[in-house]
Amino acid sequence: MIVVMRPDATPEQIKNVEERLVELGFKTHPIQGEEKTVIGAIGDKKTLSSEALITFPGVEKIVPILKPYKLVSSELKREKTTVRVGSVVIGGDELVVMAGPCAVESEEQLLLAAQQVKEAGAKILRGGAFKPRTSPYAFQGLEEEGLKMLSRAKEVTGLPIVTEVVDPRDVGLVAEYADIIQIGARNMQNFRLLQEAGMAGKPILLKRGLSSTIEEWLMAAEYILDKGNDQVILCERGIRTFETATRNTLDLSAIPVVRENSHLPVLVDPSHSTGSWKYVAPMAKAAVAAGADGLLIEVHPEPSRALCDGPQSLNPENFEILMEGLKPIVQAVGKKF
Repeated sequence: MIVVMRPDATPEQIKNVEERLVELGFKTHPIQGEEKTVIGAIGDKKTLSSEALITFPGVEKIVPILKPYKLVSSELKREKTTVRVGSVVIGGDELVVMAGPCAVESEEQLLLAAQQVKEAGAKILRGGAFKPRTSPYAFQGLEEEGLKMLSRAKEVTGLPIVTEVVDPRDVGLVAEYADIIQIGARNMQNFRLLQEAGMAGKPILLKRGLSSTIEEWLMAAEYILDKGNDQVILCERGIRTFETATRNTLDLSAIPVVRENSHLPVLVDPSHSTGSWKYVAPMAKAAVAAGADGLLIEVHPEPSRALCDGPQSLNPENFEILMEGLKPIVQAVGKKF
């Protein structure tokens, strides 16, 4: 439920309401708005009489949260959440592009890719050090050595980095290097991993699961926010359907649905969703037109030599062409680039 405080409620009155809620076993999440404060209260409603709480000084009204996801819901927070990584703001009025290779293969490959995507306008460098793969015989990533290479690329280019963690035991290690911790599609409902990542003190990029509904996706985000971390970025990366023409089916309708039902920013990954570099540009443009706050795009200096997902990776020239092609669409939807 949401406890809406009066515009003239004092800090002491707000504190008293919070303390009472905590006494009754609720987790409280105060949100300071421009005009008034609201307190999100997550817990068993049976322990509390709303009629009793409404008598507390400073309380204006009690509003139930109808969605199963409480902290993620736009019912709790009307203002959109923004995630700041250095000077980059995700979820604001600027379209943010995260780009780089699917996997870190070598320092030379990564530095070259980082410089190329930065020159084309990317704001954040992506690259996988831990790579969960369908086959146990496929390239699994360079792990900690890959993280060190990402750190060096950040030093050289100044680009913040986003990289994936696949095991709860590695969250602390990845958090030492990453500016944004990515939870991949295969781990969207790895609840222990979500909880550990939520306590790492870093923004989290949460990809939608292979066959997950939007509600399940938002409930996964709820696990992270429940640990006190509201710096969550959602990422639509395609879902599994009967269609085989593309790697997955990119659900662009998820963008407006998420924006209506949640306050979290939402990105789109046109690379993993389509599985083919030829379709990345049109789907990236469509995602921006549909209201995405940013894009996650795979770029490799030589896709034909990539150890992972080469067919869906743009080369630097095509990435630059895409970035130029996005400009009129970004302007049309009222964002900056």
